[in-house]
Amino acid sequence: MDNNNKNNEENGNTSKTASDDEGVGSVGRQMSESSLCVTEEEEEDDSKLHLGPQYTIKEHLEKDKDDESLRKWKEQLLGSVDVTNIGETLDPEVRIISLVILSPGRPDIVLMVPENGNPKGMWFTLKEGSRYCLKFTFQVNNNIVSGLRYTNTVWKTGVKVDRGKEMLGTFSPQLEPYNHVMPEETTPSGMFARGSYSARTKFLDDDNKCYLEINYSFDIRKEWPAV
Repeated sequence: MDNNNKNNEENGNTSKTASDDEGVGSVGRQMSESSLCVTEEEEEDDSKLHLGPQYTIKEHLEKDKDDESLRKWKEQLLGSVDVTNIGETLDPEVRIISLVILSPGRPDIVLMVPENGNPKGMWFTLKEGSRYCLKFTFQVNNNIVSGLRYTNTVWKTGVKVDRGKEMLGTFSPQLEPYNHVMPEETTPSGMFARGSYSARTKFLDDDNKCYLEINYSFDIRKEWPAV
């Protein structure tokens, strides 16, 4: 009997230990899963690429000038740039002129960008469940900008509800502004989708240089505002 009780106690202890281990294991799994979630700071901090030294446009043209395929690619990239009048500036200059919201059957919503990047009040209003796309107009000066991209983060009542990225491309300096149209999207709909949102838009390049940061607010309503 004593031996049986001792065995039962040992078995009970063993069972309890196994249960405890399972609990630790589940907590460990939860911790490992939560560790996969990136923080907002990590999410905003896009990794920098090591692209090597920068060159002016004249240096680009001189570099590998004996390679015909590279020469043709550079000429195609530069397009109508007057290389005789360009300076020796290393850093490109990108100026975002305007953002336009295009929606089928609606007048274009042209949003002029303030110099400080912070529009006052509600910047625009969209109708719930409506199709729309964004069109950017921007100008490039001084040098080639490589890997220009757009990021956008949206919050509602302090909770992040959306984050998107779009690669715009590589652009050479020119007098005429560039236009880029984003893929079409649809605004959310329903009672919980309506209301005010805050957002932050950035335009960055491969070196993670930010050319513009816009902090703004917008509304989603049941109907379009009166024109």
